[in-house]
Amino acid sequence: MTLKWLAVLVATVSVTLSVTGNVVVGAIDGGQLPLVVNLFALTTAGTAVVLAVLAELYDRLNDRLTALTEFLVARLNDIEAHTGDRNAGFVEGYLLSHEREATVVPFGRRGRGAAER
Repeated sequence: MTLKWLAVLVATVSVTLSVTGNVVVGAIDGGQLPLVVNLFALTTAGTAVVLAVLAELYDRLNDRLTALTEFLVARLNDIEAHTGDRNAGFVEGYLLSHEREATVVPFGRRGRGAAER
């Protein structure tokens, strides 16, 4: 059972027990449950409702982030598929039109040693 539904269940049971207890005590001797019991029931129900709302908001946010991530991954894969093909053809065509192999030039040393030379 998810946190949201567990919190809704706790709030419902808390309010139901409080109302039932007050009705029974009121029917028997015309009074009500002690103030501490009523406050405890209301505090428990209020906390459970707040927790249920926060859990629902978290689920919605998580679903939106998941959908956004899936959309971005699909879009980036689509862009990569189209761009990779175009660039590969361009580079191969360029190299073939010049009819020579490209020379590989190594980079110099990085860091402080390269700046001192």
